[in-house]
Amino acid sequence: MSDPVENVVIIGTGCAGLTAAIYTARSSLNPLVLEGSLPGGQLTTTSEVENFPGFPHGVDGFQLTQNMREQATRFGTRFEQALVSSVDFTSMPRKLHLGDRTILARTVIIATGASPRMTGIPGEKELYGGKGVTTCATCDGAFYRKMEVAVLGGGDSAAEEALFLTRFASKVYLVHRRDSLRASKIMADRAIAHEKIQMVWDSVPVEVLGVKEGAVSGLKVRQVKTNAESILPVKGIFVAIGHIPNTGPFAPPLEIDEGGYFVPQPGSQVQTNIPGIYVAGDCSDHVYRQAITAAGMGCAAAIEAERWLAEHHG
Repeated sequence: MSDPVENVVIIGTGCAGLTAAIYTARSSLNPLVLEGSLPGGQLTTTSEVENFPGFPHGVDGFQLTQNMREQATRFGTRFEQALVSSVDFTSMPRKLHLGDRTILARTVIIATGASPRMTGIPGEKELYGGKGVTTCATCDGAFYRKMEVAVLGGGDSAAEEALFLTRFASKVYLVHRRDSLRASKIMADRAIAHEKIQMVWDSVPVEVLGVKEGAVSGLKVRQVKTNAESILPVKGIFVAIGHIPNTGPFAPPLEIDEGGYFVPQPGSQVQTNIPGIYVAGDCSDHVYRQAITAAGMGCAAAIEAERWLAEHHG
């Protein structure tokens, strides 16, 4: 007896994957969702989401993804805990290898997200997610009104985060290991000129303070030229040294850019270079990286998959 062929397999359970599941399930496609090592994605590490439409008083990130999961389940979505190790998209149906077994699928929606690049210093992991260490100023900046915060990094993302945080924080330290930013000139000039931003040049973070208290109370930094250490009296630390898109098992055969993000086909936000294979969310979006944009991409991928199945499989 041959293995069953799935209409739609969705890989990932963040906003993109769960939205795709809701849409395909409502279309009676009986989708199978493969959960990775962090069910719910990055949003589950955010204690309060204030910018997702429909929640005037905010919503816990874990609760938001749980709501989406229940909604998808209600319409017939099936969930399975599994990691895709490799794929074979050369024949139809497509093959997803899970190590000990293979799943066959007519269409695949990849919504594996991206992992924030972290510094790895002591205290960072312990105080990440609602305790003062974060990777998203847009998500969490408003929690630090009239407080001093630090941004770690030197590229466009770090400059953008620092500038955004000036709307809320009383002071923003921008910590960079060199004596000039890697950001584009216009972004660097804006950050350096801003009265609320203090540049901390030639410095690297050494330790996040406040583990015992359960909340960030400061950041220890080391001056790389003198080795002198000092403490920045911050309540929030925003790590902005990039993201690592979770695209490894799929590229090749799917096209990725120099940053490792999936490259959609011209004229489409979600169609890959292989028919019937779609991408959604942070694994292909290095510009916005918001829960709501990921959900929108999940919706688009689901609709494209539905259309492709209708055209090719009735």
